[in-house]
Parts: sequence; structure tokens; C-alpha cells
Amino acid sequence: RISPAPGQIGAYEVALAVEALGAGEILLNCIDRDGTGDGFDLELVDLISSAVNIPVIASSGAGSSQHFIDVFRATNASAALAAGIFHREEVEIREIKAHMVESGIPTRSQD
Repeated sequence: RISPAPGQIGAYEVALAVEALGAGEILLNCIDRDGTGDGFDLELVDLISSAVNIPVIASSGAGSSQHFIDVFRATNASAALAAGIFHREEVEIREIKAHMVESGIPTRSQD
């Protein structure tokens, strides 16, 4: 949810506040996407990663290697993570890294 309910603060305001308080990075977990495999919340990741000057790690929703390509092409995320797809052995880390390299997205060595 991008816009908070009346009387509540949203992810945008929290991101700005934690940066001002000295956070070194933000692990952005979109609980609505967690475990869905439908992809990262690109709108939210873009909003937050464009608003702050610290690294933003996108989390929640990855279900394929393409989702990693999408998050790096559509946002300013510094990193992205997944867990469930690896635990369930749906996708291998090396497959994601290979797809990223093929797509021209920098990644750490597979070694």
C-alpha cells in the first residue's frame, strides 16, 4: 500500500525518517507480496529507492529470475533478495545470476 491510511505513516515517511536517523541501508519488505511469487512491488521499490540516498534492498515477491531483472530495470534498488524460491528449489541462484549477466545487470561472481 503506497498511501497510508489517515493518521498513519507510510513506507515513504518511514524511509525518509530512518535515513535521517542514520540508517545505512533499507531492507524493504513488502509483506503483501511475501511468498506470492508474483514479483517485487516495483512501484513501492521505485518510490523508496528514488527518495533516499542510502542503498535499498528489495524483498518479497520474487518468483522467477525475470523478477530480478525487472526490479533492477524499473527501480533504483541496490540489491534484491529472495528466500522461498530457493528453499522450495523453484529457481537456482546460479540461474538468476546467469540471467542477470545476460541482461547486462552487474552481479557478484558465481565463484
